[in-house]
Amino acid sequence: MNRSLIVVLLVAGAVWHLWPDSLHSAYSDDLAGLVAPIRVSGLSPFQAPQQRLLESTDSLRVDDLEIRLRAEFEVAARVLSREDYRWGEWAGLSPLDLALGWGPMSDPSVLADIDISQGGRFYSWRVDEFPIPRADIEQSSANMHIIVGQPYLFDRLDAVQAGDQLRLSGYLVDVDRDDGWYWRTSLIRTDTGNGACELFLVTDVESI
Repeated sequence: MNRSLIVVLLVAGAVWHLWPDSLHSAYSDDLAGLVAPIRVSGLSPFQAPQQRLLESTDSLRVDDLEIRLRAEFEVAARVLSREDYRWGEWAGLSPLDLALGWGPMSDPSVLADIDISQGGRFYSWRVDEFPIPRADIEQSSANMHIIVGQPYLFDRLDAVQAGDQLRLSGYLVDVDRDDGWYWRTSLIRTDTGNGACELFLVTDVESI
């Protein structure tokens, strides 16, 4: 066998061995002791997400990160798509993105006419004909970067699939890293494009 091919196979085998077989975050154990959990309520997927801005921005220090709590947040929604991130700039903090839909975007008859995809920390949709107004699609769905705030939630989130209905609660947060990198959350549901995603520190998850 060609020596170069042997090297490639050995490297591929090592990467495969190291590749996590489930969601993992380097920060969740520390976060669990710092943030007060917010439990889900009886919110319905037909209702808009509930948000309460925090008057004083509490900061959490976790290793090389400063995490600022911007708002208490709860959403009940249908999972439109999920994308896992094992590698990359922020994968150690947020290993999972969930594209979520509520209101009309939780209706399977509406979703049947919308093609949905995720990648590169974005959520995209495409239609041949609009089953509902464009504004309803944009304002009733979002891509959310999930930070797992309690270690026991990993198993619940690992089992989530497109089509599931969930309630998730916790905090919208901004993050600054000591090397100058930062990540900001959206605080409104009407924005689109770059910067429109929620950075969501989840402290409770419930299947509906």
